[in-house]
Amino acid sequence: MKWHRALTEYKSYLKIERGLSKNTLQNYGLDIQKLMDWCEEHTLTCTPLTITEAEVQKFIYELSKTMNPRSQSRIISGLRGFFAYLIFEEYRKTNPLELIESPKLGRKLPDTLSIEEIDTLIRAIDLSLPQGERNRAILETLYACGLRVSELTTLKISDLFFEEGFIKVTGKGAKERYVPIGDHTIHLINSYKNQIRVHQQPKPAAMDTLFLNRRGNGLTRAMIFTIVKDLAEKAGIRKTISPHTFRHSFATHLLENGADLRAIQQMLGHESITTTEIYTHVETSYLTEVMEKYHPRK
Repeated sequence: MKWHRALTEYKSYLKIERGLSKNTLQNYGLDIQKLMDWCEEHTLTCTPLTITEAEVQKFIYELSKTMNPRSQSRIISGLRGFFAYLIFEEYRKTNPLELIESPKLGRKLPDTLSIEEIDTLIRAIDLSLPQGERNRAILETLYACGLRVSELTTLKISDLFFEEGFIKVTGKGAKERYVPIGDHTIHLINSYKNQIRVHQQPKPAAMDTLFLNRRGNGLTRAMIFTIVKDLAEKAGIRKTISPHTFRHSFATHLLENGADLRAIQQMLGHESITTTEIYTHVETSYLTEVMEKYHPRK
C-alpha cells in the first residue's frame, strides 16, 4: 500500500466513521504529509506498512529542531492515530509510535478579554456601514454563546429558537447542542436579520445561513479572524486575540461569577469535563490578582 492510498482511506474513515470536520481532516492530512515528504527527501523506500520505529524516531528528532513542543506533540498524536487505524484494518501488526513519547507540555492558559475590553471592541464597530450591524451581531453571538468560529459561520436561521431562548449549534463531529441566548443578543441578531440581511440576495447554498458576506455567501473562518483583528487594532487592544478569545472569555466570565463547571461544559460542547477544567486555572489566576490587589496582608 502506497502513502497516498493509505492517507485517502484514513481520511475517509475519519470523515465517515468519526464524523470529523473538514478542518480537522485537513490538519491530520498535513501531519501525515510531513512524514511522507521526509521519507521522500531521504530517499527512503518505506511504505506506511513497512516504516520502522527507528525511521519514525529519526523523523521526530529532526522535527524537534525546528518545531515547538506543542506542535511536535500534535504530530506524534496524529501519526499514532494513523498507524492505529492501519492496525485496526489489519494492514500492520505494530504501531511504530507506540514507544515514542510526546514532549512534556506546560498547561497553556487561554487568553481572555475583560468585559471592558469586549465593550471597547464592540464600540469600535462602524455602525454607519451595512456590515457594521452584522459584525456587532457576530461578536455578541461569539461572546454571549461561547461559539467556535466554525459553529458561528454555519449557524442557520432555522437554528434560532428565540421564543424558547436557545440556539441550536452544530459542533465538532456534527454533534448538536442547544445553547441559551440572552435578550440583548437576540435583539442584535434580529436587527441585523431584519434591517440588513433582508435586503441581500443569498446564494442558493446560503439561503438559510445567518451571517452573509456582501455577495450573499456565508462568511469564511478567515473573514471572521480579519474582522476581529481589524477591530482590535482600531480599539487599541494590544493582546493577540482571535474569534476563539470570545469563547474563552465566555467560559472564564461565567466561572468567575459562580457558574457550575458542568453547565459550562454543556454550553461549550466539550466532550470531556477535563477540557473545561482548564478554566478553573484561569479563575485561580484571577483570584490571585484579586488577593494581591485587595487583601490588607498582601
